[in-house]
Amino acid sequence: MTAGAYPEHLLAREPAPSYAGEGPFALWHFSEDPSLDRFDPRPAGPGSPPLVWAVDTRHAPMFWFPRDCPRGCIWPVRTTTEADREYFFGPSGARRIHVIEAAWLGRMLECRLYAYRLPVEPFRPHDVWPFWRRVASSTVEFSGSRLRNATPHPEQI
Repeated sequence: MTAGAYPEHLLAREPAPSYAGEGPFALWHFSEDPSLDRFDPRPAGPGSPPLVWAVDTRHAPMFWFPRDCPRGCIWPVRTTTEADREYFFGPSGARRIHVIEAAWLGRMLECRLYAYRLPVEPFRPHDVWPFWRRVASSTVEFSGSRLRNATPHPEQI
């Protein structure tokens, strides 16, 4: 595999944009534990198969947060409309936006994360569900993690 190339079986949709300092394609697991030496598959929920979670280099910034921090990320793709680009990105010129709740900022600043590089061969993509109504119905791409830890949406209270 050439540097920066993405294996076809891991590229289920248009990837997030590259970032400064991005290295070649690899799979990563991020943890606040500096001593992990074994990754045992665990069920993601009741009735789900045991899995080891990994993320590719391009999407790794989504995991540069404390483990339980609710966060989201959006980025425009080829099919993003000008209206959605303007609504979500305005005149910023940003290629992707990461968001967290202000209440998590202190934990974010104090968190020390460790990156573990994993072998590519045993991994396959896993479905991602939408997390923002507006984002999910727009033409931007998105990703979210630990959203169950976010403050409930006002319409759900």
